[in-house]
Amino acid sequence: MKLINKNAAELSEMLQAKQCSAVELTQEVLTQMDAVESQVGAYVTRCEDALEQAKQVDNARVAGEKLHPLAGIPIGIKDNISTRGIRTSCSSRILENYVPPFDATVMKPIRDAKMVILGKMNMDEFAMGSSTETSYFHPTHNPHNLDCVPGGSSGGSAAAIAAGEAILTLGSDTGGSIRQPASLCGVVGLKPTYGSVSRYGLVAFASSLDQIGLLGKSVKDAAMLQSLIQGHDKMDATSSYRTYTNLYENLNGDVKGLRIGVPKEYFGAGVDAQVKDAVWKGIRLLEQNGASVKEISLPSTEYAINTYYIIASAEASSNLARFDGVRYGYRAQSYTDLTDMYEKTRSEGFGDEVKRRIMLGTFVLSSGFYDAYYKKAKLVQRRIGQEFTVAFQDCDVIVTPTAPSAAFRIGENIGDPLKMYYSDVCTVTVNIAGLPAISVPCGKSEMGLPLGMQFVGNAFAEQTILNAAYGYERLVGGFSVMPESICAGGKNA
Repeated sequence: MKLINKNAAELSEMLQAKQCSAVELTQEVLTQMDAVESQVGAYVTRCEDALEQAKQVDNARVAGEKLHPLAGIPIGIKDNISTRGIRTSCSSRILENYVPPFDATVMKPIRDAKMVILGKMNMDEFAMGSSTETSYFHPTHNPHNLDCVPGGSSGGSAAAIAAGEAILTLGSDTGGSIRQPASLCGVVGLKPTYGSVSRYGLVAFASSLDQIGLLGKSVKDAAMLQSLIQGHDKMDATSSYRTYTNLYENLNGDVKGLRIGVPKEYFGAGVDAQVKDAVWKGIRLLEQNGASVKEISLPSTEYAINTYYIIASAEASSNLARFDGVRYGYRAQSYTDLTDMYEKTRSEGFGDEVKRRIMLGTFVLSSGFYDAYYKKAKLVQRRIGQEFTVAFQDCDVIVTPTAPSAAFRIGENIGDPLKMYYSDVCTVTVNIAGLPAISVPCGKSEMGLPLGMQFVGNAFAEQTILNAAYGYERLVGGFSVMPESICAGGKNA
């Protein structure tokens, strides 16, 4: 079996046992990138020194240096996470040539662990989108069907895992941007509790909702990488100061006695029947192996999409004000005065979806509309959080579909913003409440496209949802995330 077909946990053991080298692993990933990247489009920037990084890991191992278990594992970084000396464009024209002079806090443990940084992953511009079609550079294609979207906004991060172009990736999740593409690409995606992973150096979209997370091929992968990157950061005022345990070392797949809550609102109209069937099949499998299942209600879910897009757009309109052509990034070539420069720079530098959300956010924050929209949305946000708190008094995890459908075709929804926004209907409540959630593959659609199941936990209950997801993974015999045509380096039929 090729090394790229193995997950990070398996490769970690092989590297430590010297059954393969970091150079061999990295070279195989780079070879796969050369074979399929022109079809998939997962990257916007590649690190030319990846093999040199791998050589340094092998030399350190030969020298007897004590290395982290993830040393030598190739990783891709979403393009909105600041990387010192590596272009960070947010897949936008306005930051097309921006090379940051500093690392996001999350990059320090990754560099200290000697993981091999492959490059920056394609994304929807400024993380605004659900299909990775709003990238300034190019769309990303789903490795399971190249005519379909990979989801978004972390579509490049998810597609790279499914295509064997990375072993692990970092993403960001504002309303489902890790979990939804994980579902559509058939990989594992973890959105941690808000505040458990530093946001310092993450280019802000909606500061009260954004959270850095990760994607991989297995639940063990998620537990390993989350254990590495979690922790308090004094540079992030929203970072939670608490004791964090090693999630990987405490991973337990026993689901006996696990209390599962199933919210009826997530299985209603708008969610495809094949998605419901696949998720319920997974729930019944857990029940047959000792878990108890209870139907619950989260009644404010029907207001979640409206609440999310009001809050997210309002915060985006404030956060993106800094991109004006004065200090860094793109600047219009022709203008008459300062105001004209602002207008032309932002008009030329931002794409349509970013402009749409800035205008919506400015509107809901404007005098006369603040109370009617933004204030009301914040009240609903509090109610959604309270409903989750009540629900977790009677259950350990909440299980829902991750996305309402399998991957749709490229171009199918891009002209209908409301239909595109509905792609996040199953995930936005988790961000609104600041909770952790993980998406795992749970089957295939009639067209052979992946479907995902979401485990939601109480605040800082990452261990609980990882244990539940790992139990499910063991019961189904593991996840096969790479389509055969991509495994072979060939084009999808």
